[in-house]
Amino acid sequence: MDRILFGDNQFFAVNHMSEEKARAQALRFKDTKDIIAVLDIAYDLGIKTFMCTTHDRIALVCDHIRSHPARYADFKFYPCMPYAHKYANAVSQIGVMGTLKRFAPGGMVETVFRGGMAAAKQDFVSLMKLLVDAEMKMFHGLNTEVIFLQNIVTDLLLGLGMNDFFVAFSRHIRETYRAEAGFITMNLPRLLDVLEASGLENPIICSNVNKIGFRMCGGIEAYERAIRERSFRPIAMSVLASGAIPPREALEYVCGLERIESIVFGASSRGHIKETKDLIDKLTPQPS
Repeated sequence: MDRILFGDNQFFAVNHMSEEKARAQALRFKDTKDIIAVLDIAYDLGIKTFMCTTHDRIALVCDHIRSHPARYADFKFYPCMPYAHKYANAVSQIGVMGTLKRFAPGGMVETVFRGGMAAAKQDFVSLMKLLVDAEMKMFHGLNTEVIFLQNIVTDLLLGLGMNDFFVAFSRHIRETYRAEAGFITMNLPRLLDVLEASGLENPIICSNVNKIGFRMCGGIEAYERAIRERSFRPIAMSVLASGAIPPREALEYVCGLERIESIVFGASSRGHIKETKDLIDKLTPQPS
């Protein structure tokens, strides 16, 4: 994986500290061409990987990248799914059955009609495959070498003890897309325990890593110990704790955790993108 990954929270009004900033971002990026303009800045500064949700507007970004193959010859997507708001909105508008028909047509819907939701739950892995395949359609023909399970599902499955699902997801991603599965979580120590017990070796895990413990379930010491001692490929997100930590201070801490493989961040101006990239490059320890 690349050392630096570019995220998409800023494009879709996600700010964990400020609703006002989120609203301003929503207005700024209401046109997809404005998203593409920022991606072009990041790409031209040398950030080649876009770690993104499967928001409907990402499909338009994919169309743009596909239509300019020479311009984006080494551009990579790291899709993160499911985009929960999409399904929640659909359920509120057209109900559970309508949502299944829209996003998972075919055998799963027939199963639900024959046996009700209990039957559908028994075939949860099949439903997962249908939904993953539906969301991956927008990335057809593009480089998607890592595909992530979003934390809203990862952590729900952890709580439910549905550990076999992680193995099934990883297998489907590997066999169908010739990619690696990644997992986003708010509880890194617990997820590592489960993945190791399930036989998933050296997994890719993206979690919050910052010096104030922002949204780090289990505490900073448990995260630092896991990163230092355990076998997995860590990606750090929320390194600035949604702006609570100054960039240099935040990145000095994260880059000091030498086994962090990648850092994902989002920004919306050339100045902030360049500043963050330059700091990561400068603070990353060089191999001896």
